[in-house]
Amino acid sequence: MKRYPAFDPPEYVAWKRDDGDVEDFRHRVRADPDRSAVIDRLTEDQRLDLYRGLVRTRLTDIALKRWVRQGVISKAWLGTGEEATTVGPVHALLRAANSELRATELPEASRSPFAARGSQHDIVAPMIRNSGACSEMGMPVADIFRAYMGTADGPTRGRDGHYGSFEHGVIAPISHVGDMVPIVTGIALSFAVRGTGQVAMTWIGDGSTKAGVAHEGLNFAAVRRVPAIFIVQNNQVALGTRLEQHHLPATTSRFADWPRAYGMWGGEFDGNNVLDAYAIAALAVERCRRGDGPALLVAETFRMGGHATHDEAEARDTFDAELFAQWGRRDPVALYEEYLADEGVSRARLGDIEAEVESEVESAQEEALESRKERMPSAESALDGVYA
Repeated sequence: MKRYPAFDPPEYVAWKRDDGDVEDFRHRVRADPDRSAVIDRLTEDQRLDLYRGLVRTRLTDIALKRWVRQGVISKAWLGTGEEATTVGPVHALLRAANSELRATELPEASRSPFAARGSQHDIVAPMIRNSGACSEMGMPVADIFRAYMGTADGPTRGRDGHYGSFEHGVIAPISHVGDMVPIVTGIALSFAVRGTGQVAMTWIGDGSTKAGVAHEGLNFAAVRRVPAIFIVQNNQVALGTRLEQHHLPATTSRFADWPRAYGMWGGEFDGNNVLDAYAIAALAVERCRRGDGPALLVAETFRMGGHATHDEAEARDTFDAELFAQWGRRDPVALYEEYLADEGVSRARLGDIEAEVESEVESAQEEALESRKERMPSAESALDGVYA
């Protein structure tokens, strides 16, 4: 895909294909027979839809970063480098984004607060860095932009930059992101009690695994065998604290034993490989729907920027340049693009998809800017929806 020197990490701007990295991507896809079988069942359209999701997520971040530079918004929390950790697992779910998925596909489906348009989809509770989950679940990209600008027609009606949509099965993030674990556990428990067949999914950063509430939620989920999927998104840093400063043991796979410790099924996956992410999540979803209990998945990835756009320089000081170079070579969008090309997808078709998504994101920006001009919240609306 195109590179944006003013907004992309410099490692991505200078990215060139390395056959060894592409072969490593392919090897990971084939290393586990169960995951390989899941990937083999994907149609070409589904494979390309994963690519579309990666590009959409990247271009949404590019647009937000551009707005920060232009002074349209003050800051943005980006998922650059971590797109596959979000997009892959979400595509393993029943989504409002796919109109072909109906309530009849779920056992004894009953109406729930998350059902919309006659469908009965799964739910996700992303961290703000997982905004790709919102668009991949069917939320308009324009709503993500409206949320950042606080417009009256945005998802939170101008009240909060943490956005979601019940209609699309997206629970808005909580700043204390460890709190999402018990919330998702409770939602999944309701699915189990009502027999809806739905699955709940959330992500938790390596830093937020230290929150006591996260441990309580994981333990409860395991004991009650709820249909939930928890993804430890290990991007090697908690705000500005490197992983080795807050987590032991000091091994390559620092969370590898966590699924077994909680008595859950799970495993690690390459957070920069969208097919590996999709495959392990699909296996977890199948288990949840069978009533086999929750899953704890561990994504190894890296944050190619700051905690938000305001501290990118500090992020570069936090790690050695070689670490950025190492992970920069593993750009999840570029590697998947090369994989698809090797699998016979023409560069022209990939370019058409990118152009289509670019047009979608540009239109979304125009819509949101129009909302900012015409539909900001009135002062009187500050009292709407307030209990007392």
